[in-house]
Amino acid sequence: MISDDLITMALGMPGARESAHFGKRDFRVGEKVFMTLPEPGRAVLKFTRDQQSLVLETDPGLCAPVPGGWGQKGWTSLYFDDADGERVRALIGTAWRNVAPRKLAASLH
Repeated sequence: MISDDLITMALGMPGARESAHFGKRDFRVGEKVFMTLPEPGRAVLKFTRDQQSLVLETDPGLCAPVPGGWGQKGWTSLYFDDADGERVRALIGTAWRNVAPRKLAASLH
């Protein structure tokens, strides 16, 4: 996968738009960030701590906690170069649902 694939997936989420966060590309619903692209081959997704734990267990090597306090809050690096597209789409969807307004998130079920 390449960054353009992730961008297409992120912008395909209802209400998603591209912006910038700390000088890096990000993707939001309203003002809330669900994904950033800090560097080639790596995205950062907004998970809950429980979601992060599950993904680290089920997808070793694909994901890792962001170092420091951000990672302790659930922010998770996704190394997508060799990742399965459907799995990445599902992870982006989870991050999007975590920040989307409830009514909008319910529209995806």
